[in-house]
Amino acid sequence: MGDDPITVVLADDHAVVRTGLKLLLAQDGMQVVAEAGDVAGALRYVLGHKPDVLVLDLNMPGEPSLPAIPRFLEASPQTRIVVLTMQQEPQFAREALGAGATAYVLKEAADDELVQAIHAAREGRTYVNPSLGAKLATAPVGPPGGLTEREADILRLIALGHTNTEIAEQLFLSVRTVETHRAHIQQKLGRTTRAELVRFALDEGLVDR
Repeated sequence: MGDDPITVVLADDHAVVRTGLKLLLAQDGMQVVAEAGDVAGALRYVLGHKPDVLVLDLNMPGEPSLPAIPRFLEASPQTRIVVLTMQQEPQFAREALGAGATAYVLKEAADDELVQAIHAAREGRTYVNPSLGAKLATAPVGPPGGLTEREADILRLIALGHTNTEIAEQLFLSVRTVETHRAHIQQKLGRTTRAELVRFALDEGLVDR
């Protein structure tokens, strides 16, 4: 690696945010080789540039970022992923790190922490926002994928083959409420078909194989 600048791909859907981050990183001698506003663009640039680091926003339009993390690593195994997000819930940090991200930085602390996190990530060291890290250490492990307990219950029943009507009866909910929960589950997980939901439930141990 020597004295070569750290190469970075920025993935955030707000151009003004990317501009600010680019200036911040340039002050530390880093080189932003590409910018993307969605997962598809970021994946294309990571594959093409093989950067040292991908700075990834979790909330971009289109395909969700969190489930795509393994695909970024598959496209460029040597690239470290630094998640930069407004999501302060420990569960999101746990999911991101579990999926293969090396660092998790809150946008509100980017000015103070992003450069430090990128250096740590490039060296293979995990970095988590300190206040979030403390919560992460003490927070109980909740359902996977950022799901609520109720959403996890519904996903479990979906995976067991129950219809929305049957789920509503078992959980004493209206069918409309179950449909709303199901839509939220699909959005959070980035999975839309029953087969994809069943696969996720199996992989995460929500139901027995």
